[in-house]
Amino acid sequence: MRLSRYFLPVLKENPSEAQIVSHRYMLRAGMIKQQAAGIYSWLPLGFKVLKRIEQIVHEEQIRAGHIPLLMPTLQPADLWRESGRYDDYGEEMLRITDRHKRDMLYGPTNEEMITDIFRSHVSSYKDLPLTLYHIQWKFRDEIRPRFGVMRGREFLMKDGYNFDLDYESAIHAYNRHMVSYLRTYERMGLQAIPMRAASGPIGGDNTHEFLVLASTGESEVFYDAAITDLKFGDRVVNYDDRAECEAIVKEWTAPYARTDETHDEAIFAQIPEERRRSSRGIEVGQIFYFGTKYSEPMGATVVTAGGNRVPVHMGSHGIGVSRLLGAIIEASHDDKGIIWPEGVTPFHAGIVNLKQGDSSTDLACEALYRDLSARGLEPLYDDRDERAGAKFATMDLIGLPWRITVGPRGIAAGKVELTNRRTGESEEMSSGAAVDRLAQIYAGI
Repeated sequence: MRLSRYFLPVLKENPSEAQIVSHRYMLRAGMIKQQAAGIYSWLPLGFKVLKRIEQIVHEEQIRAGHIPLLMPTLQPADLWRESGRYDDYGEEMLRITDRHKRDMLYGPTNEEMITDIFRSHVSSYKDLPLTLYHIQWKFRDEIRPRFGVMRGREFLMKDGYNFDLDYESAIHAYNRHMVSYLRTYERMGLQAIPMRAASGPIGGDNTHEFLVLASTGESEVFYDAAITDLKFGDRVVNYDDRAECEAIVKEWTAPYARTDETHDEAIFAQIPEERRRSSRGIEVGQIFYFGTKYSEPMGATVVTAGGNRVPVHMGSHGIGVSRLLGAIIEASHDDKGIIWPEGVTPFHAGIVNLKQGDSSTDLACEALYRDLSARGLEPLYDDRDERAGAKFATMDLIGLPWRITVGPRGIAAGKVELTNRRTGESEEMSSGAAVDRLAQIYAGI
């Protein structure tokens, strides 16, 4: 993409309404525009990152054997009356009456609807286990939406639902989700710690939240510092192997890590003092096992091998896709702007032409643009007739992880400058070597 043809409405000044770093930088980098309290339009740069995150979530869900579908944003209230949650959910639910006087709602979550889909089409234990998921917009009418996409009213979320014959099978689904989430977050350059949490209005006894440590987090968390040394890495997992998934879950849940709702000071005190930590955390996902909470009242049953009809065991598993943009920025930025991890960056590299209109630099930039594109990379070429300082400031603000700077002096010596946004380190090399280096970096992403 050429910046002269792109829609990137960057702001030079910090917006007065932005209280935290991620909100400030998302507005300044032209990623979002507020349309109403807690409701945003996603502008091209923000939308590209959103789609990168969504794609990683899809890939890891499918890798774990989960099946995508798509449910609507509007739901009939009668399904929620069946489960008993319609009157219990509270004022966060946006209730709507259509022209036929039927009660509807803008879905805050989808347990009832997915249970209705399941009971309409599945009746035998032979069709289990089954895990269905979708990525869809949700709405919760927060009383005080704030912090940009971190605490908005409309948000994009992946929510998945498992259906299993018994408790043991459902716990395997729970473990499978935890493993897939650990892979998902690491691919985004995040360390998201699974912490024992409270279930809230979803219900159920087993639940973990995934939290990214950040001073602006809404949750107080307590943990053993040993958990921050764990890395999932490139290990290959057989998601059908119950023992393997359980072992990974035990590895990640053995160190103490809890939100303030479930914190136990007596257990925490048993950790060596030098490893005890308290901090703030941003929730970016949560997994639940809730047994037959929805299947019993809604009649989601299957016939067993013995001919008995039993309610299925269920769980739900969510990732805040739009919320993750804010969390990544909170965890990865400096005083100049965003620093995107390679896995989610909107463009793989920026090309800065220091002397637009100079034939040698123009030709070199065009060749870089063409060669990077031919290697499957997507560069952002700043071809504007702007001074170098403004171009560098824009690149720093929008946070592309790599920048190639092209100037007359370097071209005369057969060199361009490759700069790492995170470290600030620069290296001079030939254009071909810069392209090869970036292709190698992104080959493993």
